[in-house]
Amino acid sequence: MALKTVSAVRPIRIAFAAGVAGLALMASPVLLPGQAQANTPLLTGQTSLADLVEKVMPAVVNISAVTTNDQRGRNLPQLPQLGPDTPFGDLFEEFFNRRNQQGERQAPQQRRSQSAGSGFVVDPSGIVVTNNHVIGDANEITVIFNDGLRLKAEVVGKDTKVDLAVLRVKHDKPLPAVKFGDSDKMRIGDPVMAIGNPFGLGGSVSSGIVSARNRDISQGPYDTYIQTDAAINKGNSGGPLFNMAGEVIGINTAILSPTGGSVGIGFAVPSTLATNIVGQLREFGETRRGWLGVRIQSVDDATAEALGLGTARGALVAGVDEKGPAKPAGVETGDVITKFDGKDVKDSRDLPRIVAATPVGKDVPVTIIRKGKEEQKTVKLGRLEDGEKVQTASANKPATEAPKPAVTSALGLELSGQTDELRKRYSIKDGLKGVLITKVDANSNAADKRILVGELIVEVGQEPVNSPQDVTKRLDALKKEGKKSALLLVSNGQGEVRFVAVSMN
Repeated sequence: MALKTVSAVRPIRIAFAAGVAGLALMASPVLLPGQAQANTPLLTGQTSLADLVEKVMPAVVNISAVTTNDQRGRNLPQLPQLGPDTPFGDLFEEFFNRRNQQGERQAPQQRRSQSAGSGFVVDPSGIVVTNNHVIGDANEITVIFNDGLRLKAEVVGKDTKVDLAVLRVKHDKPLPAVKFGDSDKMRIGDPVMAIGNPFGLGGSVSSGIVSARNRDISQGPYDTYIQTDAAINKGNSGGPLFNMAGEVIGINTAILSPTGGSVGIGFAVPSTLATNIVGQLREFGETRRGWLGVRIQSVDDATAEALGLGTARGALVAGVDEKGPAKPAGVETGDVITKFDGKDVKDSRDLPRIVAATPVGKDVPVTIIRKGKEEQKTVKLGRLEDGEKVQTASANKPATEAPKPAVTSALGLELSGQTDELRKRYSIKDGLKGVLITKVDANSNAADKRILVGELIVEVGQEPVNSPQDVTKRLDALKKEGKKSALLLVSNGQGEVRFVAVSMN
């Protein structure tokens, strides 16, 4: 297995830090006069980390994961039946009969693949934390301690969304363990230390600083990685990132690299996110995340101006699940969620993480802004995993009488009422309401916002529209109110909606 990798010069790729055991030797680079050494010490006169390493190293483990799959022999090509009168037919028949008999006697062959990664003990009873991609679907997992002790491990639980796994090993004595720290207290520039199993070499130590926080590398719905320049390589996945107190404040997961080797940009799952997941996996063997039942999008400056928010903040509700907890609580499309369970929602990325970490079944206070006014709602939180299993049937509501076709232009868009012919042409789902977009000016702000022909304008300024005339009247009203942008609720032909703020200048 490999770490995730990414590059700014060559095509970027993200690599996982777990790696197949192996080593590639490279010649040392020759430095030109005046050229700096790439891995010079971070801090001049830095004190030794030996005492810290001696304290935590026994709890850091190497993980060997072996996956065995049955693999039968190659299938013979299927040839047409050859009768006895066919030239050489009897020879072909004898040949294939003999091969088939051999194939029946041949036992299935087993294909073994092995990967190596890292982990750490968080409970002396034998609880080990690592990355999910380190173990994958392995049939056999071995945890190897720094003193050579090897113990078979069983999987307690796995979480694919944040790439974590919890293992259990058994030993007749308490095992050395480390504790989680508070990653929220880490500041950019704070020193950190990583220990892992790079390239299958065994326990190796590297140090650096926190380079950045809350990194989104598009690997999952809860991306909030700690970025570090401590050397992280293939095989480091699942290993701990320590603060100088010997507490685990991150779990090394990915690197940014054009080659798969460390270039000084590594990513770790923060402990504040990991501790809740590890606790759930230990208690239930699975995750139990909170579920709100809304589809959200970010709020940019134009949208904030159109909504009267002042500054861009919060998470804009672009859709409400009919089966979700938000619906009975009164949350509506167009609401902006600014606070959830007492925690500020600064942007749309914050909300999924806060909701997921909130206990299922809790009555949660939610602050929303609706049409410029702040309101309070209370949502009884559901469970995300249950929501994902819900198969909602399509709402086959009878279509309302289509408005008379009328065409007008506004915001660089040519607008038309819906007709049977137009709905068929643009594959509009039955029952969808709104004004059809039949043309988009390539030089318009609407085109810049990726509004497309065949989409529907459902609302203008949070008011429903059913005809091109409704759109122009609503735009005129917004201009009189002094608005610079019009907030459109746009739907595709299948009913998936999003908000788009379009300039009216």
